[in-house]
Amino acid sequence: MDGLFDVPGAGPAPGTGSLSANTHSSAPLAVRMRPRTLDELVGQSQLRAPGSPLRQLIEGDRSMSLLLWGPPGTGKTTIASIVSQQTQRRFVEVSAVAAGVKEVRAAIDAARSELARGGQETVLFVDEVHRFTKAQQDALLPGVENRWVTLVAATTENPFFSVISPLLSRSLLLRLESLTDDDVSAVVDHALADERGLDGAYTLDDDARAHLVRLAGGDARRVLTYLEAAAGAASDTHIDLSTAETAVDQAAVRYDRQGDQHYDVISAFIKSIRGSDADAALHYLARMMEAGEDPRFIARRLVISASEDIGLADPTALTTAVAAAQAVQLIGMPEARLNLAQATIALAVAPKSNAVTLAVDAASADVRAGKIGQVPPHLRDAHYAGAKKIGHGKTYVYPHDEPFGVAEQQYAPDVIENATYYRPTALGAEAAVKERWERIRRLVRGR
Repeated sequence: MDGLFDVPGAGPAPGTGSLSANTHSSAPLAVRMRPRTLDELVGQSQLRAPGSPLRQLIEGDRSMSLLLWGPPGTGKTTIASIVSQQTQRRFVEVSAVAAGVKEVRAAIDAARSELARGGQETVLFVDEVHRFTKAQQDALLPGVENRWVTLVAATTENPFFSVISPLLSRSLLLRLESLTDDDVSAVVDHALADERGLDGAYTLDDDARAHLVRLAGGDARRVLTYLEAAAGAASDTHIDLSTAETAVDQAAVRYDRQGDQHYDVISAFIKSIRGSDADAALHYLARMMEAGEDPRFIARRLVISASEDIGLADPTALTTAVAAAQAVQLIGMPEARLNLAQATIALAVAPKSNAVTLAVDAASADVRAGKIGQVPPHLRDAHYAGAKKIGHGKTYVYPHDEPFGVAEQQYAPDVIENATYYRPTALGAEAAVKERWERIRRLVRGR
């Protein structure tokens, strides 16, 4: 049936049907190396910890539906396979891309019939469940509610936006984190040595390993695919950097995330934005992304640049940068590269002003120099009993009662009464701010 895959039990123990139980020597390396137990799973320590819900489900053989949310290659399909294998259940996979309501109902009906015959329970794995329509997700509910199946649904998108509430409330939501470079490197080492993998037949240079790990971007499946391609391209049993570059058709990016390149490239990136060269900024952005730089680090620097170099010359710059940072958290890489690129271009072409930076630096310099006078009495808190008797708030003028909503009165302490920190430029939207601020300042200070 198109879009529906039933993997029956295999091996010495009947009912251990799973993806890993039925692999063969010609299967892709990523399939052959799929972990068979929870302890073999790389990363996701929060899910593998003693007493964790996932461990209780597997070791306690409990019937509970799971919703796995995380980036690609973090182990969602693997966890579904482990659940079926370690709990002696049939494994049935439904593809959200190819299957419809008919296929979903057929899978659930088959699982129900199996139970009625006294047979095995079924793990129903739905990959990319966010691609299911509401009707297709509704079709899963009877099987989940009556526990005819143990549903394991996987999604790379926020399930609170893409999965219907009834299904969410009936499932245990588990968040999977991106694998670290160390995790991905451990996957490579295991595949090189394990008899299911390359079985010690190849050696891998350190720089070639680093190249494959960087390109994987925290995706274990991807790094195994790259490793298999590199092994196939090797002329002997040795995989060097040149072979790795040829195999994945991508040159290694010379970039050290803890060294000079990290600081030099991000410096050039910010200075290109400040200099309004969108093309150069995109070049440095691409270098960082291709080298596997933490996208959250890039997003943070964009947020800083929006205020440091643009400020009120384009007040939307900060909104754009913050939105990009939130998008990185929400959807992750590689899709978030589009959000980072959009923010980079927007900031690069925006009018520039460092007036905000100069203003806060000047104010801080005065504070550090000891210019910290008393708060004027009319501005002090006057909400507690007896405050007005000691002069607090007594002569305060409420701005909303004044023409134009601006009151003439002293706000700053005496020591900095005449200080001018914010000096807006005449660039971009700040030109209008400059005109308004100068009028307001004259009204407030009675000039």
